[in-house]
Amino acid sequence: MTSKKITLLRYLFACVCMLLALNLLIDYFADKSDVSSSFSRLSLRKVYRYNGTVLSSTGNASSSSSNNNNNTNNNNNSLALPATLTTNVSPFANSSNLQQQQLELHSNNSLNQVNNSKEASSVSPLPICQDPIIEESSPFVPNITLESLDVINDQLGPLLEPGGAFKPKDCIARHHVAIVVPFRDRYAHLSIFLRNIHKFLMQQRIAYRIFIIEQTNGKAFNRAALMNIGFLEAMKLYKWDCFIFHDVDLLPLDNRNLYNCPRQPRHMSVAIDKFNYKLPYRTIFGGVSAMTREHFLTVNGFSNSYFGWGGEDDDMSNRLRNANLFIARYPINIARYTMLKHQKEKANPKRYENLVNGINKIGNDGLNSIKYEIYSYKSYPTFSWYYAELKISEQKS
Repeated sequence: MTSKKITLLRYLFACVCMLLALNLLIDYFADKSDVSSSFSRLSLRKVYRYNGTVLSSTGNASSSSSNNNNNTNNNNNSLALPATLTTNVSPFANSSNLQQQQLELHSNNSLNQVNNSKEASSVSPLPICQDPIIEESSPFVPNITLESLDVINDQLGPLLEPGGAFKPKDCIARHHVAIVVPFRDRYAHLSIFLRNIHKFLMQQRIAYRIFIIEQTNGKAFNRAALMNIGFLEAMKLYKWDCFIFHDVDLLPLDNRNLYNCPRQPRHMSVAIDKFNYKLPYRTIFGGVSAMTREHFLTVNGFSNSYFGWGGEDDDMSNRLRNANLFIARYPINIARYTMLKHQKEKANPKRYENLVNGINKIGNDGLNSIKYEIYSYKSYPTFSWYYAELKISEQKS
């Protein structure tokens, strides 16, 4: 090889190295300018910055109040919902307004066909969905094979509506359920949870949507505060009648365990394999719990004081008892769950102190005192994702 060819190859190699270095610099500064979440490391699609608007499942943005009103709740004792939280915009694509008509057809396409038809008057509306009646044991066997979130989204996306929403097509759902999942750093659990919970819930003839509320780094994990945020953000999309607060590492094991809300708050995860399928203690309200919108407002949501593991569910149990509500449960052979393996979280050293003082703080520690900012929101095929920073700090005394 001649010296001229060698020199030319060296120049080409140097140019390639410079281009690679320039590309790395561009990516570095681009990453510094965007809000960073570890979701970006999961080969998921680009996360769009939350700009004070609420994105519906159809992809349109509905206007909301100012950022201060949307993301930070004033510290007051009133439990009345702001106007932006009582709008009844349907979170389900192609669904009509449930407040304006008692019955709806299964899609806008069929509705348009009926309106354009001369025989529209003879078309019967869909019936109201009835709860499935399963008289005998009906085990649900989870699939705990680990797949990436992209694979789960591709598999289940065609069966769902954007944002992880679902409604039955052959009847009109009686129950509209928001599934709120507090989250941080449990990505393997999340993909397994989504793969199983959708298949489990689709059989129950309910309308639902899954909300994943991820806490930013910098502070100890506050599960209760994230559930308060999930309630408030979900209410901006739809006036849900039922909320189920769900740990990402718990999977149901029986199809008779219906995800709807009774007249009293319901503790769902009664029998967990980790605890030998026994109720650890009578007042427990952790893991998976169901509350109506009215129940949650009555007790001012969860306390925001519990940073670190433990205590917030017992505090909620005390709030329910103080409001003359009692905890309902399915029989132990129905409310069965398996817990995905994980490393034990660091316990909250002040949880017992907070429990003792919690009953006196119900009026000013909860929904009406939560302060947070939504950095990013994204409607994925199997879930709605919120990236939230807490603007509250753990009290030192």
